[in-house]
Amino acid sequence: MKYLSIKILYVVLTVLLVIAVLLSVGIGGVKIAPMQTIAIIGKTMGIHSNSSFSDTQEAVLLSIRLPRVILGMLTGASLAIAGASMQGLFRNPLADPGLIGISSGASMTAVIALVAGAGTFAGAAGFYLLSGITFLGALITAVIVYRLSLLNGRVIISTMLLAGIAINALTSAVTGVFTYSANDAQLRSITFWMLGSLGGASWTNVTGLLPFTIIPVLLLPRMGKALNAFSLGEETAVHLGVRTERTKQLIILLATLCVGATVAVTGVISFVGLVIPHIIRMIAGPDHRYTLGLSALAGATLLTLADLISRTLLAPAEVPIGIITSLTGAPFFMYILIKEKKQEKLV
Repeated sequence: MKYLSIKILYVVLTVLLVIAVLLSVGIGGVKIAPMQTIAIIGKTMGIHSNSSFSDTQEAVLLSIRLPRVILGMLTGASLAIAGASMQGLFRNPLADPGLIGISSGASMTAVIALVAGAGTFAGAAGFYLLSGITFLGALITAVIVYRLSLLNGRVIISTMLLAGIAINALTSAVTGVFTYSANDAQLRSITFWMLGSLGGASWTNVTGLLPFTIIPVLLLPRMGKALNAFSLGEETAVHLGVRTERTKQLIILLATLCVGATVAVTGVISFVGLVIPHIIRMIAGPDHRYTLGLSALAGATLLTLADLISRTLLAPAEVPIGIITSLTGAPFFMYILIKEKKQEKLV
């Protein structure tokens, strides 16, 4: 199979992301043309242009749509690059952060916090409290799975996968218990949160999420060579000079940062970390030096467009973004499985 040029693909994905951003900030109850968007952003930086816009357009863009779009970009990039790194680490195209319990651990602690009343705190206090508890749940889950998979100081990948399955079952059971004990208002919050949404976007949670996502998105592509070595087998990676244990620890930590922070802010958004790396590998090839960065760009683009659909499809009502990503991601993933099955028959 002939793959596209990496440079061309970076340019194409960047252009698509810019188009997605301009569409997302411009479409809605208040229309904002691309040139008006540029003029408003330029005004905030002290650059004036001839393009006119109203005070309403400026307020909607800066206070509502721009933080929402940035939140979607950060979330999409984080989930996609975390999924790509997990698939490389486990040498399994079906792997994603949910496989080792990170997502379910974050979900469990968030549900516990909502039932306990963390959602009643107003403003930044409530946001940081819920985010901190959720991220802590993701981190604790990752540490437990990591410790269970240690044998003589080494992480056994197969044991980690089994530990992840057990932790997923346990956290799902605990989540079910607390959901059962929730009142009607809490159930509505839990249900909407479990389906994922960018509806609560503000500059507060964007700035709160930023360090937890930017650091992994910048660092994980630097692990590309090590993940390429892992694809040849762990023993081969050791012979090639890769510090395998340190690499595993760092990738798991960075993926936990990505997923724990995004789940804390946006809720559970499915299929981004599973499908996007597949698409990138089909187009660009399996080299992790490129697939990680390209996955981040594609994930940011996908989630920006998915959020645009979620808030405009049944406007003024909002469809949870997790439903949109599942409806688009699941059929595509089944198509990939059928295609690979046909290829196996031809071999």
